[in-house]
Amino acid sequence: MSQPKLTLAYLNEDDRVYGLAGMAISLAALNALDRVAEVSLDSDGPMVSFSHAYYFSGSPSISPKSTWDNLVHNFHITSAMVISNVLARSLVRLHSEVPAELLVEIRHQMDAEGQDTCSLEPDEIAALYDKTLRYSRRIFNNPRLHPAINAFARTLARRRVMSGMELRDELHQLQLI
Repeated sequence: MSQPKLTLAYLNEDDRVYGLAGMAISLAALNALDRVAEVSLDSDGPMVSFSHAYYFSGSPSISPKSTWDNLVHNFHITSAMVISNVLARSLVRLHSEVPAELLVEIRHQMDAEGQDTCSLEPDEIAALYDKTLRYSRRIFNNPRLHPAINAFARTLARRRVMSGMELRDELHQLQLI
């Protein structure tokens, strides 16, 4: 039997669970779980709902550089979530390499979003993409972490909805953070 071909769209419920697991793990790795209100496998929209801290864009009393730094940090968070989603689904769930064309598509989307949202230069986006991909690969290519990632995915499938604090507690118990 041949392996299903990984795409940006979810193949099934199990694929969706591993995608969400990958995103949550990337949030933990970036110390950004405090920006998560909740995650929900049953959401019609995005599976991750962010807290007001994520959306806060600044005020007149905050310097423009601080506001821009926050935008770039949020761009890094969402980029890492997308990359980790795909890596968890492919490397952990399917035990196969991510299709190169899928990584190219993610990179193109990052280019557009980085330029549009943060006015980043192509070389800055390339550096962020490379750094994020390397770091995420270190996590999801590590076979010693696969049992904990699988356990976390099973917990997400069973619970369906978790708050940011519940994610932190679960990931801590599994020693993923």
